[in-house]
Amino acid sequence: MSPVTLALIGLAVLFLLMFLRMPISFSMLIVGFLGLLVVASPKAAFNVLTADLWNQFSSYTMSVIPLYILMGEIVFRTGVNESLFNAAYKWLGRLKGGMAATVVLASTGFAAICGSNSATAAAMGTMALPELKKYRYDQTFSAATVAAGGTLGVIIPPSTVLIVIALQTEQSVRQLFVASVIPGLLLTLLFLGTVFFLCQRNPELGPDGPRVSLKEKLSSLPGFVPSLLLFAFVIGGLFLGWFTPTESGAFGAFGAMLISLAMRKLNADNLKAALFGTLKSSTMVITLVIGAMVFGRFLAITRLPYEVADWASSLQVPPVLILVAILLVYLAGGALMDALGFLIISIPIFYPTVISLGYDPIWFAVVLCIVTSAGAITPPVGVTVFVVKGLSPEVSLMSIFQRASVFLISYAVLLSLLVAFPQIITSVVR
Repeated sequence: MSPVTLALIGLAVLFLLMFLRMPISFSMLIVGFLGLLVVASPKAAFNVLTADLWNQFSSYTMSVIPLYILMGEIVFRTGVNESLFNAAYKWLGRLKGGMAATVVLASTGFAAICGSNSATAAAMGTMALPELKKYRYDQTFSAATVAAGGTLGVIIPPSTVLIVIALQTEQSVRQLFVASVIPGLLLTLLFLGTVFFLCQRNPELGPDGPRVSLKEKLSSLPGFVPSLLLFAFVIGGLFLGWFTPTESGAFGAFGAMLISLAMRKLNADNLKAALFGTLKSSTMVITLVIGAMVFGRFLAITRLPYEVADWASSLQVPPVLILVAILLVYLAGGALMDALGFLIISIPIFYPTVISLGYDPIWFAVVLCIVTSAGAITPPVGVTVFVVKGLSPEVSLMSIFQRASVFLISYAVLLSLLVAFPQIITSVVR
């Protein structure tokens, strides 16, 4: 039996184990290890489990994952983001759809110091949904806006997804963070345009709020300061080369703690919750990376990724059509299962293919992150929709998915721009 056939059998077994509800990380670990036993040798399989894993996870750069997660957890648990939301509302609440636009802007600000779509959706939903209801906003529209805004958490740096992609493709975390800023801001503008357009067409979705004096608006500006300071120091310092991504994460976690202490929002209870949340999330991500590493070694030995790349390169069709087909696979994968898990499974297969077609690796990594985040509001497993549903039990799950699907148009527009003008990403890091 050829190695490629064994790889295809391994993929079939992997999806079977996932269908039987075995965690993705353990599914990849088992299939990858058994595949190495068959294709290579027991010595090679056990060597991957010992020496290779130790070399990978004793590296200094791996600590960036728990550090950025800790920063986001502290900000989320202590409620530092409340002042950000209140300040944004003072400036936009008077407009039709202004409160919903406030949610998008506040989500952007929180995403810049968080790195998680579910945490961004939970934080914004907890604060915003009661306020939107109070100002007679349509509850389904409100929930969909919070869910869509939450997806910004994995695009705007720091992003856990971008860190994992960087580790898997052996790219610079710093370069991916720099490259994702402009696409993240463009998506924010597209979301704002969607909100205002919908509310102008149907004012009942988001009626205008009370007037706020200029004095009140100006007095709210300090509410932006904590988030701006943290973002400017952590991400700005990273962009300017003051410190490495790992040092950036450490400064970010320490800065979030100092800000929370200065605002008198940090206590023993929420610090404990932040530490436990960090431990849980970090363990999940790192376990996924372990499984992906073993499974990736198995695929590399069978040469399946390179066979797929050679086959795609030989097709007599424009490379952009192959790219679109791959992105549709990622959108479908992100809609059917955990997006991060699907990324980790599929990158070893599709990344060599896209690079062989001549696309820039940094550009593809950012595009991949954007497509994956779109899966967070796509049924049946849109993670941010499920988070918001938990905060709005009176709104049906399918109605949130239906409303949130409008925001997928913004994703389509952004991806079209990035495909047509890749320099939006590449010019920033060259």
